[in-house]
Amino acid sequence: MERKGVVTMQGNPVTLVGPELKVGDKAPDFTVIDQNMKEVRKSDFANKIKVISVTPSLDTSVCDIQAHKFEEEAVSLPDDVVVLNISMDLPFAIKRFCTTGNIKKVIALSDYRYASFGTNWGVLMKELRLLARAVFIVDKDDTIRYVQIVPEATNHPDYEAALNTLKSLIK
Repeated sequence: MERKGVVTMQGNPVTLVGPELKVGDKAPDFTVIDQNMKEVRKSDFANKIKVISVTPSLDTSVCDIQAHKFEEEAVSLPDDVVVLNISMDLPFAIKRFCTTGNIKKVIALSDYRYASFGTNWGVLMKELRLLARAVFIVDKDDTIRYVQIVPEATNHPDYEAALNTLKSLIK
C-alpha cells in the first residue's frame, strides 16, 4: 500500500509505504535492531505504554532536538512506560549519537535491516528509504492512542499534544 500527499521532505512530496494507522487501531508488529545489532520486537515491550518517536536521521538538528526532548521527559516517567526512538540510522551511528548526546532512557533503535517498522506502521518514505517524522503512543493493551505524522519531515512534532496524551494514560 502506498500513500501520496501525506508528507513532504524539504517541500518535495514523498510516498509513504504502508497503512494509515489511526487512534484505536491495534499496534502492528515490528522487528528492529538495537545498538548492539540484536533484534528487538514490539513484543519485547509487552504490558508497557510505548511512546514511539520516529525520526528520519538522528544526525540532523530537528531529530537531535526530538530525541533530547523525549529523553528529558523519559527520566521522570514510571517504569511501565518505555520511550523508543526509531530511525533508519545504522546501529553504529545510533550508539555514537546516544553516547555523545547522553541519551540513556530513550531506547534508540534502527529499522535499517528490514524496514518492518516503516512499512507496518506506514511511515517509510519510499523515495528516500527514511522514516517520516512521527509520534505514536500505544497503551499497555497495544492499542494506538495517539498518532502524529508530521506533514513536513523537517518540522518538529507537536510535543505538547503527544505528552498530554501520554499523561492521560499514566495512572
